[in-house]
Amino acid sequence: MNMKETADMIEAIVNSGKKLELNGQVADKHSIGGVPGRTTPIVVSICACTVLIIPKTSSRAITAPAGTADAVEVLCRVDFSIEELKKIVKKTNACLVWGGALNLAPADDKIIQVEKLVNLDPEPQLLASILAKKLSVDAKYILIEIPYGKNAKVNKQKAEELSRKFKALAKHFHVKLECFLHETKEPVGKGIGPALEIKDVIKVLKREDSCNHLEEESLKVAGKLLELTGKAEKSKGYLLAKKILESGKAYQKFKEIILAQHGKLNGIKEADFKKDIFAEKKGTISEINIKLINELARVLGCPSDKLAGMYLYKHLNDKVDKGDCIATFYAESKEELEEGIKFYKSRIPIIIK
Repeated sequence: MNMKETADMIEAIVNSGKKLELNGQVADKHSIGGVPGRTTPIVVSICACTVLIIPKTSSRAITAPAGTADAVEVLCRVDFSIEELKKIVKKTNACLVWGGALNLAPADDKIIQVEKLVNLDPEPQLLASILAKKLSVDAKYILIEIPYGKNAKVNKQKAEELSRKFKALAKHFHVKLECFLHETKEPVGKGIGPALEIKDVIKVLKREDSCNHLEEESLKVAGKLLELTGKAEKSKGYLLAKKILESGKAYQKFKEIILAQHGKLNGIKEADFKKDIFAEKKGTISEINIKLINELARVLGCPSDKLAGMYLYKHLNDKVDKGDCIATFYAESKEELEEGIKFYKSRIPIIIK
């Protein structure tokens, strides 16, 4: 598809459903996905502490072990009517909901159902899907996160090309848009899978653990969005985001959002079956293949089994001794756990040299 066709598709997807109309400075962020780790709930919680309105509507996972909607659903409801959503946003300045229940850009969800079945996410649909969702919530400020790398969804050249296309389309629709490109070589957090990823989010917000790169990436994204919206001066957004996180305000805001969505923060259960994975030799972790990790998590039952997935104790460039526990696998059935272990041994997504 050329850019004119992609723009027409965006317009058609937006016009296939309702459009959210909110008062105030409406902003939004989105990642092109493919890399485990939930920055979105942290970014939304930080930015909603300012007077920004962040009506975050998310998809469920297409090719990754969890989407933001899958992860947040571990704690609370994510399916609301537009009237209910407006009440949540009025109360908290934000929401973390599944877009499919709102009749906002519903054509997109129909297409995503097909994409999920065939495990494809073609570029024109990726561009159209993301921007249609943002335009349907009337966002005037949009930050697009584009992770790139050897095992990410796109390489650096493709990331730069996507950035140019997003900006051209944003100009066409008269919205302010920035892209945040960053190289990624491993999962962002420690947890992989809906429940395990939301546990990482809570740890970061409560200042208990930086969860590998999750805190740092979240602060960078939040900082960029605060600068884009004029809430922070150029190059000062990161510092403001960090100040809000360290003050505890972001955690309080996250709690407000979860409570407003009829949820609670405690009582996340553990999967019925688990298995520790140990290093078979001494060395250094030289590679964590993101694509294989995503496949492995899906073999274990993600994203439909919310408690399934894996937790990484060791990360890229970490030194390990023989017998060190490098990960724990979780599954809701013995068969899925056994299939996950078999996949891990045959495909070797974590390489020690």
